[in-house]
Amino acid sequence: MEIKSLQRELQNNAYPGRGIVIGRTSNRKYAVNAYFIMGRSVNSRNRIFVEEGEGIRTEAFDPSQLSDPSLIIYAPVRVLGRRTIVTNGDQTDTIYDGLAAGKSFEEALAAREFEPDAPNYTPRISGLMELAEGAFSYKMSILKSADGDPSCCCRYTFSYDKPLAGEGRFIHTYQQDGDPLPSFQGEPTRIAVGGEDIDSFAKGIWESLDAENKVSLFVRYIEIETGRYESRIINKNV
Repeated sequence: MEIKSLQRELQNNAYPGRGIVIGRTSNRKYAVNAYFIMGRSVNSRNRIFVEEGEGIRTEAFDPSQLSDPSLIIYAPVRVLGRRTIVTNGDQTDTIYDGLAAGKSFEEALAAREFEPDAPNYTPRISGLMELAEGAFSYKMSILKSADGDPSCCCRYTFSYDKPLAGEGRFIHTYQQDGDPLPSFQGEPTRIAVGGEDIDSFAKGIWESLDAENKVSLFVRYIEIETGRYESRIINKNV
């Protein structure tokens, strides 16, 4: 599979929707994750990321304009020990509670399916990063309808053991803009992750997202040996 440029992938897609990036820097030192949200409606665009504990949550930028909090207000990132969960919905909590109860990533997600937002039936995308004793691995999941038919939930999990330096994977909700919006297809896109610092990495993503549709971005670099991390949040609404 060709290693693609994340910036070019974003620049060539006006509406990938919500997206998750996980990978490892070329110097092997950091596990990287990024999560962004986009919006076409006033309700979707009326959001910001804020820190909450070791993770983040979404909240309304202007509470007076919040028409429907379902599906847009949630905790995209939560941390359980040396495991970091990142998702595009409240399944973050489902995974967190499942892992805490001894379930696997897949077992926790078995209780969920795509979002009930007909006719799009937005996929639920999720990621789990695990760091232990200097090792790093991750999983990605997508739960989606069968080509727009809500009678069937298609469940896919992709596991990456000992991720290669300088590489990552990118999964997003929509293949492209449309009406209805077509769901992401195939395996998460293999993308290059360089040795750049967190600010350069975040800037590269933010500036590549469509200016009209982008809403918020979260990026975290985790030192694999120690678990120490630093994060960045960029909000369009400030």
